[in-house]
Amino acid sequence: MNSHIPSIAWLSSSIKPLDMMTMYAAVEHQKQLTKPAGSLGKLENLAIRLAAMQGVLFPTADNISIAIFAADHGIAEEGVSVFPQSVTAEMVKNFSHGGAAICVAARFLNAPMTVYNLGTVSPTEGLANVVNCAIAPQTASFLRRPAMTETQLAQAVNVGRQAVLTSIEKQLAQGQKLDLFLAGEMGIANTTSATAIASVLLNTSPEKLAGPGTGLDAKGVSRKAMIIAQALKLHEKTLDNSEKDPLIALQLLGGFEIAALTGAYLACAQEGVPAVVDGFICTVAALVACRINPRVSDWFILAHSSAEPGYLLLLDGFAKQQPLLNLEFRLGEGSGAAIAVPLIRLACSLHHEMSTFAEAAVSSSTVTTDEVAK
Repeated sequence: MNSHIPSIAWLSSSIKPLDMMTMYAAVEHQKQLTKPAGSLGKLENLAIRLAAMQGVLFPTADNISIAIFAADHGIAEEGVSVFPQSVTAEMVKNFSHGGAAICVAARFLNAPMTVYNLGTVSPTEGLANVVNCAIAPQTASFLRRPAMTETQLAQAVNVGRQAVLTSIEKQLAQGQKLDLFLAGEMGIANTTSATAIASVLLNTSPEKLAGPGTGLDAKGVSRKAMIIAQALKLHEKTLDNSEKDPLIALQLLGGFEIAALTGAYLACAQEGVPAVVDGFICTVAALVACRINPRVSDWFILAHSSAEPGYLLLLDGFAKQQPLLNLEFRLGEGSGAAIAVPLIRLACSLHHEMSTFAEAAVSSSTVTTDEVAK
């Protein structure tokens, strides 16, 4: 590797193991709560998984950090989005001014939010809570050449890792631990990039994965799928020779923000921080991270089922995990991940605050689902 390329050797660092003893203790605790076993469904499993992640019997979801990664895509020049590229920078400004959906959610959750601009065609200098780490004004159009150079890929992945490390350090400075890391994205045409990556990793045709993104009609979706298919044909030899290495697929077809998300998810798993994964684009980045190291998935909480048609196919890449919510979201920005946090907090409270059968003087052998419902 060229000595001028930033090091990404950390990608192969070990993933922090889950605390299985604490997980077993959490399972036993759930059995003692005044309800039929399993009656709280996914919330029980969520509390148990969080206990294993955090290494404590009673996990918490109080201290949260939100990072939004923004970047422009060269593939936008092919007309795969109903919005112009200028919207990416305009939305970065909107994030800074607190007007986007994720900003409202962040205030509601009392969670700090930082935007990382990895490269937009229109500049965004001097904005509050925006870290400018521009790699280039945009990626190249992957219909004509690789989206990123090796150097650009390394830079983008490292931005994601640094966002996680910075979030951890800020919490430690306040004498706290980071309970959850939420990530979001912004980039016109990034559903096209994410779909192309997913097509390679899932060995599935673009026609089955392509969706409307920010509002394409049926004709537009067909055109998007056709452009992705043409691009995959262009890069077919490189992908085949690399045995569809996830990093090669990311370099050829990805966006700076998707690479940053991948780096962030890997860093979360290495540092032992649960990551709440947003919709289609974030889930593609999470899938790339899992293909780099399958154990990364232990640290994911899938927030919601994206309305993008390809999302359900992505779930095959996550062992037995299902999203917490299905609210027909397709906004991005990390909005679905933020919306899931109150539910995660409630799962923690139920696990911690419900009485046990012994405490409530209720016989565990006679309680039925109907009696609890009454």
